[in-house]
Amino acid sequence: MLAQKNSSFKKVITEAQMRILDGTYAYLAAKVEGVPVQARIQGVDLMEKLLEVASSGRLRALLIGGAPKIAERVVECQKRAYPRLEIQGMQGIQDVRSPSEAEEKEIFKIVAATKPHLVFVAFGSPYQELWIDAHKKQFEGSVVMGVGGAFDFLSGNVPRAPKALRALGLEWLFRLIVQPWRIKRQLSVFSFFAAVVKEHIAKY
Repeated sequence: MLAQKNSSFKKVITEAQMRILDGTYAYLAAKVEGVPVQARIQGVDLMEKLLEVASSGRLRALLIGGAPKIAERVVECQKRAYPRLEIQGMQGIQDVRSPSEAEEKEIFKIVAATKPHLVFVAFGSPYQELWIDAHKKQFEGSVVMGVGGAFDFLSGNVPRAPKALRALGLEWLFRLIVQPWRIKRQLSVFSFFAAVVKEHIAKY
């Protein structure tokens, strides 16, 4: 829904090399409308799997973003799970809406020194996607993924929903209970439903 209002964001996600369908409503709408889509997979689950692969394949991973010290806590948790994992974490930028030249210079100094195979950026949408796209050249040779709130889950800072709720596509509801301030963001689902119905009617 944000892409309908933000042309720069729409361009970035449209041109992304890989797009992951993790939204429950988007997945259900696609199924109802007969749009061919891949299986639904949540970003945090994919990130966990990639870190597991990185550990076994001796790939280097870099975490950028999140609240203060969150990336570092994710590193600690993942190192306990995968002792051989080569991983580093940093907040990098305090305010992604107005990153300083010094902050970005420090980030890319670390990128150049460590040459990470996997980079996970948690600035929240649309900022992480726009920032990643703006720095594609500095990330050449790396797989870069915007992961939203995944650092909160993987650090243990925010509990994940029980597996039963996840299977039913209701993790959003559990997260809303845990983080009620997300209600404004969740209200956009009504606009989404309206857009889906409008498009469905237009076909007939």
